[in-house]
Amino acid sequence: MATVDPLRVGFFTEVYRPVVNGVVASVDALAQGLRSRGHAVYCFAPRVPGYAEADGPVFRMPSLPLPTRTPYRLTVPVVSRRNLNGVIKRLSVVHVHSPFITGWMGLRYSRRFGMPLVYTYHTQLEAYAHYVPFEPNATRFATARLTRTFANSSDAVVVPTNAMARHLRQLGVRARIEVVPSGIDVDFFGSGRRDPALRRRLGVGDGDAMLLYVGRVAKEKNIEVLIEALALAPERSLRLIVAGDGLAREPAEHLTHRLGLEPRVRFLGAVPRADLPALYASADAFVMPSVTETQGLVLAEAMAAGLHIIAADAPPNREVLGAQGAIVGATPDAFASAFRRVPLAPLASMAAAAREAAEGFSQTRATDRMLALYASLIRPARVA
Repeated sequence: MATVDPLRVGFFTEVYRPVVNGVVASVDALAQGLRSRGHAVYCFAPRVPGYAEADGPVFRMPSLPLPTRTPYRLTVPVVSRRNLNGVIKRLSVVHVHSPFITGWMGLRYSRRFGMPLVYTYHTQLEAYAHYVPFEPNATRFATARLTRTFANSSDAVVVPTNAMARHLRQLGVRARIEVVPSGIDVDFFGSGRRDPALRRRLGVGDGDAMLLYVGRVAKEKNIEVLIEALALAPERSLRLIVAGDGLAREPAEHLTHRLGLEPRVRFLGAVPRADLPALYASADAFVMPSVTETQGLVLAEAMAAGLHIIAADAPPNREVLGAQGAIVGATPDAFASAFRRVPLAPLASMAAAAREAAEGFSQTRATDRMLALYASLIRPARVA
């Protein structure tokens, strides 16, 4: 693989800490991987009132609250002269992580100062039309056009799966597309051990099968499918643990109450990253009802933990899982049928195969592939 001299990479992202989601996890994992190779990464993101930076260097720009019930902010595209001259002008590569205001800032600076522009397509924006207070079909059309226009303005577009590459081509993207799965720390997520005491604290008995969901609790994640599926499988002693928070938590709790499932469903809210390996390892199966993922980092995390996985039928989910786990229809009936077949404690052979498959999503491999992409875009004189 071609190598490059130490780079100065500028990340421009609309969504960043303290928000917890797959985009932030992907951005942080890539930054950590690049820094571990001796490259400098500078992140430009909206300022969040009351949040003190714990890891950097991160340059916060003024921001305003959005007119929606989300933690996301509207960036005001202002950077100081010091940061412009001392950081942005000296970048080797501009890497943007959204096609919104910060993305267009990155595009403007890359063209102004002659730097290559990389755009990672993290989110199927058309699937998020319900967050915008406009007519959904018009919003989906506008977001598809935005994605196409921005991607075609980039030197390279990064997608985490081949399924998303095909999706962008269907939207009319003509720019170079590279498939680089987002990386995870495979050793970290595989470090947990099954913890009977943790299972008891979660209300999981010795004869219960623990189903685990990790991620945002949002409309597009289809959490209600899991709850309704649980109601359709009363003959099996199942417990559903939901690790995550979001705007759909309250409706999900109401549905749980209406179906009389409170003893069988536990909402944990946001879980610290350090606690996730033990949580994964203590489950009997990981469940993914979403059909809107571009990759689904949690699928790779669950594989690293050696878990049996049940995922909704969607091209990215099929691609990530390969031969691991079960792909089912995104309906309560289909999930209920899969729930009835969950083994108590994953078989050793299945767990080993899942962990081996997770190596394909290692942070090391993702960093290698991204550096190879950067090397192909920067001036030939810098390639060693």
